[in-house]
Amino acid sequence: MGAPMKALVYNGAFDVAVEDVPDATIEQPTDAVVRITSTNICGSDLHMYEGRTDMETGRVLGHENMGVVEAVGAGVDRLKVGDRVSLPFNVACGSCETCVEGKTGFCLRANQAGTAGAAFGFAAMGEYAGGQAELLRVPWADFNALVLPEGTDKELDYTMLSDIFPTGWHGVQLSGFTPGDSVVVWGAGPVGLMAAHSARIRGAAEVFVVDKQPDRLELVRKAGATPVDYSAGDPVQQIMELTGGRGVDRGVEAIGYQAHDAHGEEDPSMVLNQLVGVVKATGGIGVVGIYLPQDPGASDDLAKQGKIAFDYGTFWFKGQTMGTGQCNVKAYNVKLRNLITAGVATPSFIVSHELDLGQAADAYQRFDRRDQGWTKVVLHPGELTAR
Repeated sequence: MGAPMKALVYNGAFDVAVEDVPDATIEQPTDAVVRITSTNICGSDLHMYEGRTDMETGRVLGHENMGVVEAVGAGVDRLKVGDRVSLPFNVACGSCETCVEGKTGFCLRANQAGTAGAAFGFAAMGEYAGGQAELLRVPWADFNALVLPEGTDKELDYTMLSDIFPTGWHGVQLSGFTPGDSVVVWGAGPVGLMAAHSARIRGAAEVFVVDKQPDRLELVRKAGATPVDYSAGDPVQQIMELTGGRGVDRGVEAIGYQAHDAHGEEDPSMVLNQLVGVVKATGGIGVVGIYLPQDPGASDDLAKQGKIAFDYGTFWFKGQTMGTGQCNVKAYNVKLRNLITAGVATPSFIVSHELDLGQAADAYQRFDRRDQGWTKVVLHPGELTAR
């Protein structure tokens, strides 16, 4: 067991705390240990924070991580100590059938439970510690780590490469997007804003984003998109009016199973059915919001089984297509890094707070409450450069 380090530990619903835990260490020859410089609080962390998953107590949270390589195992020959790296939230072996196909979000070896897909600090995605900590052990480090330009430049942009920028891009990709398409994104959280940013970069003719939080709707404008406030009326009707009754070519679902209506009532089927209504015949929908096989905390029996009342008849009659599933970060992060380096992509526009790790518990509470102005939190456990 290593010496203590500081890390954010999950102790139960609405109960996280920065505690001393054993230092991350090299456990396998293909491991690296990374000193974390930036680690973000993600909207999907809130599913665990609220007790809506089977997250084990005592686990370290955090799957949006970047930092500087502190140590490498004997089997690591590409990374070197001092490299600045982004770490995909997916933990992947690099050699199984799905990894070879580029589908690293569905690695067949990394999850100790034997199911497809693993991640840092996430429920049901393996036993890996998260990176909301001073240090992080990275398995299969040569494969998983993305080397970034040296220094500290664009830290807040590059830190989005671990999850939300690729995931937003993935949502647009899953929708079947082609340049010149019109796009609607449901949800102006970090992933939804990244989907809007991605659609603009990729050449969308029009981008609409649906939400009701004033601070998020203001960020929609910063993304060069049109905000649609669903508390002001039926968002499907609003978008149909904005498009002259045509609807949109592509839709991105960036909310997931804990969607709420304008009155605050949870409805996991609402967004998918609204997308079916607003996407044109033969259009496409990309779903990157999280849905679970079981949700014991759901409000109705169907949703507790991970099932929803989906308007499949209209979906079929309109000849729509749908792509789903978590992002394979490595399929996108090299080129997205290059877009950031070139100044084409600027995903840091969503960041509202940069905090020390010691402030993480309060930040979780404020982010979960949707306090005004708390749109994206970046935690800095240590200095941005190598020691």
